[in-house]
Amino acid sequence: MDPLVSPFGTFPLRRYPASPADPLRAWDAADELLLLCVAETHPRGMTGHTVVVNDNWGALTTALTGDVERLTSITDSFLARRAVLANVAICRRPTEGLAYQTSFDPVEAPIDMLLLKVPKDLGLLEDLLHRLGPRLHARSTVLAAGMTRHIHRSTLELFTRLVGPTTTSLARKKARLIHSVVDPLLERPSNPWPNAVTVAVPGRNEPVTTTNHAGVFSSHRLDLGTRLLLTTLDGLVSGRPPEPNQPPTQVIDLGCGNGVVGTAYALLQPACGVTFIDEAYRAVASAEATFRATSADGHSGRFVWGNGIADLDDSPEIGAGTVDLVLNNPPFHADHAVDTATAMRMFSDAHDALRPGGELVVVGNRHLGHHTRLQRLFGNHEVLAANPRFVVLRAIRSDVSVGDPRS
Repeated sequence: MDPLVSPFGTFPLRRYPASPADPLRAWDAADELLLLCVAETHPRGMTGHTVVVNDNWGALTTALTGDVERLTSITDSFLARRAVLANVAICRRPTEGLAYQTSFDPVEAPIDMLLLKVPKDLGLLEDLLHRLGPRLHARSTVLAAGMTRHIHRSTLELFTRLVGPTTTSLARKKARLIHSVVDPLLERPSNPWPNAVTVAVPGRNEPVTTTNHAGVFSSHRLDLGTRLLLTTLDGLVSGRPPEPNQPPTQVIDLGCGNGVVGTAYALLQPACGVTFIDEAYRAVASAEATFRATSADGHSGRFVWGNGIADLDDSPEIGAGTVDLVLNNPPFHADHAVDTATAMRMFSDAHDALRPGGELVVVGNRHLGHHTRLQRLFGNHEVLAANPRFVVLRAIRSDVSVGDPRS
C-alpha cells in the first residue's frame, strides 16, 4: 500500500477494518491538498487550537498531531474514529494535546484553524458549520477540501452564508480546496437540523414522528424499502405473542438509521427490549430521540455506537445466541460503488447473535441477491413482502450453522 507523502512526513496509513486484500488507500487527493496548503500558509508551525473534521481514515490527524499546539479530531463515524486511533498508533505520532470528539460534543473555543473534509451530504455540512461557526474568530483559518464531485455552487454558498467570503482553488487530481474568511459580524440563520418526519405504521392508529439529524439516511422522507419493511412488522408481532413470566423479547435494529423500524416494532409488541446499533453517531442520536419521544411506558431501549453487533458489550440480556429478532436495512454502497460486504457481515453477525429459532428480517433491493446469501448462511429464507424494487426476506436460525455468506 502506498504511504501518504506530505510536508509533515511519510505515513503508512491503513483503512479500518484493516485487510491485506483491501486495494483502497486510506487517504485521497483532498487530504494531500489540505496538508500542502497548511504547510505553505503556516511554515513556522501552528499555535492555538486546530480542529479537524470528517477525517475518514486519519490522514489529517496523523500528519498534524505533534506539529500543532492542540488538535481536536471530530468525526461521527465509528469506523473513522477507529481508523484515526489505529493510524496515530501505527505511525507512532505524539498524542499530547490530541482530543477526539463527535460533532455533538461541545468544542473548546476558540478554533484558530478549522480543517474540514467536505461531506457528500450538503445537510451534514450545513449542520457542522452551524455548530462550529460560532467558535471561530476573525483571525481563524478556515480550509476545506473534497473531491470535485462533492463540491458544487451550493457548497460554496453554504460556506459564504455560515462562515464568510469564500473562494475555491482550481482542481488538482480531481480535488479542490475551499478557503473562507471569517466574518465576525455575520448573522447566521437558525440551524434547521434536526428535522422531523411523520411516518404511518401499519397496524397502529397513531403515526410515528422520527427525529433526523443531518446526514442520517433518508432524513427528509422515509425511503421506499423501509416503508415496505414496516408493512411486515404487524405480522411478526402477531406471530410472536409474549408468554407469561418470560423475559422481554430481545430485538436488535441493526443499522438503525433514525430508529423508525425498531421504534415501530416496540410500539406494536407489548413486551420487548430493543437495541439500536449504527456506525454513525448521528443515526444513534436520531434513533434515541425517535424512541424516547414515541415509545410507550414499559419499553426498554439501548443505543449503541458501533460497527455492528460485535461491538455490543457483554450483558446477561444481549449476547451470542440470545437475540430473538434482528431487523436490518443494510447499506449497499461504498462511496459510489455497489458493495455488499457490509450486508454480508451484518447477516453473519446476526446469525451468531440469534438464538435457535430466532429471526433475521432484511429489506433490500431485489437485484442485490440477499436471498442467496441468507440461504447459504441460515439454510432457509422466505419472502415476507415484495414490490418491483424491494423485497423483505426472513431467515430463521437453526441449531446448526449451515454456511458463510462470504464464501
